[in-house]
Amino acid sequence: MYRFLIRPLLFLFPPETVHHWVVSGLHTAFSIPGIKNLVRKIYKIDDPGLETELFGIRFPNKIGMAAGFDKQANIYNHLSAFGFGHVEIGTVNPLPQPGNPKPRLFRLKKDKALINRMGFNNPGVDVFVHNLKRNKPEIIIGGNIGKNTLTPNDEAIDDYLFCFQKLFDLVDYFVINVSCPNIEGLSKLQDKDELIQIIEKINADNNLRPKRKPVLLKIAPDLNDEQLDDVLFIVEKTNIDGIIATNTTTTRDPLTTDARIIEKIGKGGLSGKPLRKKATETIRYLVQKSDGKIPVIGVGGIMNPEDAIEKLNAGASLIQVYTGFIYYGPALVRNINMKLLKKSSSN
Repeated sequence: MYRFLIRPLLFLFPPETVHHWVVSGLHTAFSIPGIKNLVRKIYKIDDPGLETELFGIRFPNKIGMAAGFDKQANIYNHLSAFGFGHVEIGTVNPLPQPGNPKPRLFRLKKDKALINRMGFNNPGVDVFVHNLKRNKPEIIIGGNIGKNTLTPNDEAIDDYLFCFQKLFDLVDYFVINVSCPNIEGLSKLQDKDELIQIIEKINADNNLRPKRKPVLLKIAPDLNDEQLDDVLFIVEKTNIDGIIATNTTTTRDPLTTDARIIEKIGKGGLSGKPLRKKATETIRYLVQKSDGKIPVIGVGGIMNPEDAIEKLNAGASLIQVYTGFIYYGPALVRNINMKLLKKSSSN
């Protein structure tokens, strides 16, 4: 029903407008008695065969919602009802910021893809803290943290640490996001020396806690082998807990959408089906080069159960979806979980 009735109607309107409608609609629908239980009954699969342990955390299944969908930490429990095993909130910054000028989110329907240049639009970490305290999470929460756009790179470390400290008692794991292509100058923080400083500052605070929280690094899909080797060196040197591979790509190949449309859209990170192969290759390289010692969460181009299995076969410990959820709806999560159960029972 989603693909043939709901999606065509939603796709008549600008994607960012639809996103706001979906968030508001979920709040309204889930306030009606019985709706949340009905959604759970349709989409959520609770089965011990889906469970997996990573970073000392027991995940009910391998599928998460990637950062960028729950941008204010206000629909994570709704997403839990649709069958996700974890939700990554954010990216969150110390201070509120509006993000880049609109329009900043674009569909490439022929390619089953999105281009976004949102620019870390979010209400600031204090709103995240308020929402997480008000609505106790019913799902594993990852906190994706970044710097404010106006924060100079030489002060970025303070932004990351501030968000880490504010959210420490409220999330289950953290993600250091230095790979978003939509923040001016952010990619410079992927340089080895810069990144080690950020991670070590967070590690120092983390290690003082009675129980530390897992910290992961989210990387771009556009890194060459030498840069990926640097990532592995950084992970080994800092003892960071894992990698999320990958963020969106700045490349535009391969696309079937008219080149004039792509040129008119302009800058932004590309996600969805065209990213699948590049993301999988990145995961496979990281896992093989580290002999499987570094956990990787796989993201990028998961549009069906076969894409999910491809990421897991490449060595991903968990996976996350975003654009696939936009194009194929909540049945995507259910279908992946069903396929994974079937696969495990046949082994």
